[in-house]
Amino acid sequence: MKRETPAELKKIFRWIDAHQDEFVKDLQRLVQQPSISAQNIGLRECASLVCEIMHEDGLPAQQFELNGGPPIVMGELQSKRNKKKLMAYAHYDVQPPEPLDKWVFPPFGGEISDGRVWGRGATDNKSGLLAFVKAAEAWMNGIGDVPVTIKFMFEGEEEIGSPHLGPFVAENPEMFRCDAMHCLDGGMNSSEPVPEIDLGLKSVLYVELVAHGANSDIHSLNAPLVPQPAWDLVRALNTLMDEKRHILIEGWYEGWSEPDEDDIRLIKDKVSRMDIDKLKKEWGLTEFALGRDGFEAMKARAFEPTCNICGLTAGYQGPGDKTIVPCEARAKIDFRLPPFIDPSKALEKLRRHLDKNGFEDIEVISVFGDSPEPPFKISVKEDISRAVIEAAEMVYGIPPIINGVSAEGTILRHVWMPTVLTGFAQPDCNLHAPNESCSISAYMDGIKYAAAIMWNFGNMG
Repeated sequence: MKRETPAELKKIFRWIDAHQDEFVKDLQRLVQQPSISAQNIGLRECASLVCEIMHEDGLPAQQFELNGGPPIVMGELQSKRNKKKLMAYAHYDVQPPEPLDKWVFPPFGGEISDGRVWGRGATDNKSGLLAFVKAAEAWMNGIGDVPVTIKFMFEGEEEIGSPHLGPFVAENPEMFRCDAMHCLDGGMNSSEPVPEIDLGLKSVLYVELVAHGANSDIHSLNAPLVPQPAWDLVRALNTLMDEKRHILIEGWYEGWSEPDEDDIRLIKDKVSRMDIDKLKKEWGLTEFALGRDGFEAMKARAFEPTCNICGLTAGYQGPGDKTIVPCEARAKIDFRLPPFIDPSKALEKLRRHLDKNGFEDIEVISVFGDSPEPPFKISVKEDISRAVIEAAEMVYGIPPIINGVSAEGTILRHVWMPTVLTGFAQPDCNLHAPNESCSISAYMDGIKYAAAIMWNFGNMG
């Protein structure tokens, strides 16, 4: 049964519907501004555009410089009736658009076709950012007040791990202190048209292992005489994980615990409502790894530590042959760490493991720096959890899918607050891939979702 929508919120929803054209045009404007953090393209210009749009909407916004990184955009919109503070976190940076030849529409064109806005960032995360902005605009213009004080925090390096945000938060903790934080960077369930709500987040420890050999590539005739970094790297990788996906690094599971009763209930509810066979078909699989299915598959996805090789390269890989001993070999690995495995300690354990097994010469580079963002987990009973869950029921008509663990860990490392990751990204939006798009109807519902979260959190006892 659909949760009853309060009269005040219904008025806000009508105001949002009446301003669809304006909201869509601003999404087009934001998508048309490139903001590629991995390539340092257009970030400052995009931050300025975000401020410009917020000022046009009558909202406070100011850029703050980060030492070595693009500016963050912050603004605090005071509520006249409520002292609680809710942080609205989003990011304006996007993934690189390559391969460019796979795009049907220009990646930064912001074109409209088939009821969608097309372009890099249309879903991840520019529509989510604007959902906060437009929801706040609707409250100010429709009622004249917001139901809770809103602190906007929009950054420009989320897609590369927020390397410059942490030191700024550490130096200015009061700027970020709130009663809760939420992020509209998540998606809709693939089986039901409802948002997924994450009450926690795995940390990503992303490293590059580099094996070195001679000072340049050597003719393979000399293979008996020179180091072979590709073989060294293969042997090192083989010590990290066994065939059952158990990570072999000593002490790796320190801090990890089994899911609790609430976690088990949420996993069971998710499994009962999702089409797992559809997911397998989408991925081109007949079964999941290790024969997992149903509850065990979803439990592993949410709570199991992982060691995944994202990229592996050495030597010549073009057409024909080139008989060389490569001078180096590289592997990119992402370790997903559920609560409460400490990523900094995990990085140290990886180094000790390699040394212990005779791979002292293999270099370990932490792609996100020496302090990866920590994993976290909150209770389903927190005010922000209940506010988001009830908002989803109001807007989408049925209860959402709730994940115990999947939002912005960089902030939480320095200023702790209960945090929920949710969103309205549709399964076919192609985020991080060519032809990214955002359904206009999903975007408009996302704005209502943001407005309802604000109302619910402000009215939680």
